[in-house]
Amino acid sequence: MSLQLLEIYAPKNFLNIDEIKDYFSVISYWYSEAENEKHLTRILLETNDVETMLDYLENLPGSEDVYQVMLLPVQTYLPRKKEKEEDKKRDLQRASRQELYTTVQASGQISVSYIWFIIFSAIVATVGIIKSSPAIVIGAMVIAPLIGPVTAVSFASVLGDFKLIRQSLLTSMVGIGIPVMIAAVFSFFFDPPVYSDEFLSRTDIQIIDVVAAIVSGAAGALSFVKRNTGALVGVMVSVALLPPAVVFGMILGSGNWVEALVPFILLMVNVNSILLSAVLVFWLSGIKPNNWQDLQKANISRKLSLLFISVITIILVTAILFINVV
Repeated sequence: MSLQLLEIYAPKNFLNIDEIKDYFSVISYWYSEAENEKHLTRILLETNDVETMLDYLENLPGSEDVYQVMLLPVQTYLPRKKEKEEDKKRDLQRASRQELYTTVQASGQISVSYIWFIIFSAIVATVGIIKSSPAIVIGAMVIAPLIGPVTAVSFASVLGDFKLIRQSLLTSMVGIGIPVMIAAVFSFFFDPPVYSDEFLSRTDIQIIDVVAAIVSGAAGALSFVKRNTGALVGVMVSVALLPPAVVFGMILGSGNWVEALVPFILLMVNVNSILLSAVLVFWLSGIKPNNWQDLQKANISRKLSLLFISVITIILVTAILFINVV
């Protein structure tokens, strides 16, 4: 049983704990008086009930500065309660929308560390492709922080948060554009490694590449939903994005514009496949806004995102089939 602790700092009569106990499966709760006639209330809940509880607090009357809420993880709780059979059969246990939004919003922003990690990973990936070293290329994937902004685009699309969509798109474009430019600069000093397996594998595009990208995007979104944003899942997303971007930059820098078309299509297919599968995962996980107005906007945004990404993906897959036939 996964538990979380809510700490609510609010006026004495702000919370109706009896009402909360009626509506939510409260494991336990505690009061403590604080200064300025405010109380600190701690409420222990199961993780699946946290989002509903936060929505309840957001809808309480009063201005935003009336109360403050902190959400804390609970590693263990004693005495242990026997887990009910119906709890074991619950659907996917995920982080609350509020937690996910905080994580995704931070991942979708451009920072100095993000720029440096992208530069380092692009250089390492370029060297690995030139030397045809899978180990070096995989090392670059571990460094690359591409999973954050790309997943943030899908998450923002599900919520209809257009400001976050624009910010995440910009961050994603920077994360892909820098490796392209670095690889293009390398091509002035090194000839394209046409005998490198790492290079050639990104100039031969197959339908199976689309499947790999879709699974990578789904795994990336699921890692956010389950609070497991580790390096291993990030590697999968980076594998689908960073090497094609580097190969595209190499060929582009060498002046072979026609040959650059295949790695460019591979890159675009992977980007759209990741976005499509991530939108579906977030949607099926039940992530949606709290109030009716935002919900309507989110429904429109999600449908438009799915339609746009699906159309682009179909066009690119058709291009792949055409290239393989020719």
